Amino acid sequence: MRDRTPLRIAVIGGGANDEHEVSLASAAATARAVIGLGHEVVSLTVTRDGRWTHTGGGMMTPSEAVEVLTTCDAVFPVVHGVDGEDGTIAGFARMIGVPVVGSPVRAGALGMDKWVTKTLAEALGIHTAPGVLVRPEDSPALPLAVPVVVKPSTGGSSNGVSVVRDAADFAAALVTARDAGTDVLVERFVTGREIDIAVFRDATGALRTGATLEIGVRPGDVFDRTQKYDGTAAFTIPARTTPAEHTEVERAATTLYAALGCAGVARFDFFVTDDGVVLNEVNTAPGFTEQSQVPRMFAAVGLPYVELVGELIAATVARAPELSHTPDPASPTGRRTDRWRSS
Repeated sequence: MRDRTPLRIAVIGGGANDEHEVSLASAAATARAVIGLGHEVVSLTVTRDGRWTHTGGGMMTPSEAVEVLTTCDAVFPVVHGVDGEDGTIAGFARMIGVPVVGSPVRAGALGMDKWVTKTLAEALGIHTAPGVLVRPEDSPALPLAVPVVVKPSTGGSSNGVSVVRDAADFAAALVTARDAGTDVLVERFVTGREIDIAVFRDATGALRTGATLEIGVRPGDVFDRTQKYDGTAAFTIPARTTPAEHTEVERAATTLYAALGCAGVARFDFFVTDDGVVLNEVNTAPGFTEQSQVPRMFAAVGLPYVELVGELIAATVARAPELSHTPDPASPTGRRTDRWRSS
């Protein structure tokens, strides 16, 4: 699929967090898809220490990064985790007046904080596992009966996550979680099948969902970082759900998408248990290579990866009238002044 009007799209990857390498892979795949749509790509990377680089142009100061981004028609950020997925880049782009392919600040910030997400979900009647937030100043005593899952309240890729089956192991799990985030969420371990679903709002304003995806994890285990990225994870698409289970998963996901104020694509992870559907977490900037879960979900309903990227860009254009290419009197081309050409 090729869009009729070529656009200049900034794809941002990397990030100053422990999901840096994963994000680079997502950014590379996204850039290939944008080129496949006939658009121009400007590839930017946030380094591990928070600096900006430009493919073919080397290191940049923050002001130079702003100069580059403001020559673009839209920003497509695929920075996972803290200082990216949490609304940081969306807010930065909004402040400099460049439309973002993806969720705005509020959705990113709310979705990134698992405790806040749980609180909102419960208010909407969506069940979550019983949990307690443990801040640095709180008692280090185990707040729930084992087995429990201990994880940072922010972050992703299962970094800092432990399953504690013996109370004596809680202190070590708390340290592991705090290596990846300050506040720690302790949740009752949920026995069930992990069923994920992805949602985006298209250019017409309609919500579109991909096929459900079931993650093959041994009973009692969690879907950890190693399984996520070493190619050993077993996915079943569509998930083996009953019509009632599918309806409940889809309803909960679309309800949360709207309540959080998401845009772009978001992934919602659930457990389907004997007692019903339980929310695990929300990802407003999920892994986004061709083989990641979200693209697989949409491919299963007839929307291949490149076309999915095209739909996400089209939705951004529809939300931003300034992308209609109204002549710009300051630019001889009728577009934003092109002050930095990509290599």
